[in-house]
Amino acid sequence: MFPFQIGWGTGLIILALFIYSSLKILREYERAVVFRLGRLVGQRGPGLILILPVIESWVKIDTRTITMDIPPQEVITQDNVTLRVNAVAYFRVINPNDAVIKVANYVYATSQIAQTTLRSVLGQGDLDELLIQRDKINQKLQEIIDSQTEPWGIKVSVVEVKDIELPEEMKRAMAKQAEAEREKRAKIIHAEGEYQAAERLTQAAETITRSPAAIQLRFLQTLTELSATGKNSTIVFPVPIDLLKSFIKGEK
Repeated sequence: MFPFQIGWGTGLIILALFIYSSLKILREYERAVVFRLGRLVGQRGPGLILILPVIESWVKIDTRTITMDIPPQEVITQDNVTLRVNAVAYFRVINPNDAVIKVANYVYATSQIAQTTLRSVLGQGDLDELLIQRDKINQKLQEIIDSQTEPWGIKVSVVEVKDIELPEEMKRAMAKQAEAEREKRAKIIHAEGEYQAAERLTQAAETITRSPAAIQLRFLQTLTELSATGKNSTIVFPVPIDLLKSFIKGEK
């Protein structure tokens, strides 16, 4: 004989509460890492799952991609330039069991790894490399961070350097360098134009030397161009120097 008796109604209520507290609903992107008496059982979900009260405990893990801002880091490049660099990393949990039992806080741990790797990788190159080879640096950051977080069940898909803050002195020096580069290109283009013009004039002189009639045709063309304007009252008649040679010799 039990010291107390439970009625059918009370028993049904207790059973209903037990079942209600045992049933959990997980969304498509959620997983439950279940422990039974402290030992890992495995992951469950998504959908409707059963967790035994008192005996089992569970931790809910979100498997969606997490966007994490990497705080600005002070970086000294190989050419002794101090920069402030910030970045963004995209990662997600691919193994919920490892993310729970192998690291205390996988988001914080990934953030610390990302900050350390950012300072280390950017400190191995010079300023020009950081500004020009951005894609190569992003790829290297992603590979290093992903390899370090893989034992935790984390997959780092993308790491992007967002902004590089330069000192004001360096900005002014780079502006002067760019201006000098533009002036150099302008002088080279101008010199190339002068060279090509001289080449054309030389060719024209050689053509006229071989065919004296060419200069007469050029005179006629010049007269035609001057008369075609219609507003010019001045008549310019070019006289070949060859015609004046006889007068010059006579005066001597």
